[in-house]
Amino acid sequence: MVSLLLNERETDEGMLVSVCDADVLGETFENGEVTLTVDAAFYDGEAAEEDAVVASLARCSVANIVGTRSVDLAVEHGFVAEENVLDLGGTRHAQLLWL
Repeated sequence: MVSLLLNERETDEGMLVSVCDADVLGETFENGEVTLTVDAAFYDGEAAEEDAVVASLARCSVANIVGTRSVDLAVEHGFVAEENVLDLGGTRHAQLLWL
């Protein structure tokens, strides 16, 4: 199973979470005009079990999620709708914003 990396940061607007599959850290993905670099300064974090990622997504204000397994987990648990997921030529990306 793919290892997940979880990073939580407190901001003035609430908790910001970044989650990625460990194997996409440092990679750049493109799809047409959209380019995403999975920058270690933003996405690198603690190795996390799926239940910890789900708990973090449940209490965050904003989340950035990259990688097939990470995005699939967010979709499975209802945090992100499948139609809002971007396919970036080799991986998947989603953002979550609670209003």
